[in-house]
Amino acid sequence: MAAPSELRVSKDRRLLTITFPGRDPVELPAEMLRVLSPSAEVQGHSPEQRVTVPGKRDVTITRIDPVGNYAVRITFDDFHGTGIFTWTYLNELGEHKEARWQAYVDELAEKGLSRDRR
Repeated sequence: MAAPSELRVSKDRRLLTITFPGRDPVELPAEMLRVLSPSAEVQGHSPEQRVTVPGKRDVTITRIDPVGNYAVRITFDDFHGTGIFTWTYLNELGEHKEARWQAYVDELAEKGLSRDRR
């Protein structure tokens, strides 16, 4: 997967716009990136260990750091910063944004969790 030609964080730090060469830009909310982080803290080491992360509606992006030429590390204002977002994973999130988001919202409802902090 080729590197994006642009990564842009909105002024309010709640949205990451990613542009891959020859494609339309994709906007990914900070909340989505945080709750679907590829980190072991969120994904676990197997599907059974994956964690549903509630209460991140107001999370913002504080830093984006390059990782080699294949990924970025995104740090959020809740101090989560262990996820390595590869170009392939960011592309997948963009392509399946609605379905991935709906699955997350459904999972929250199933578990009686909220997007808001309690």
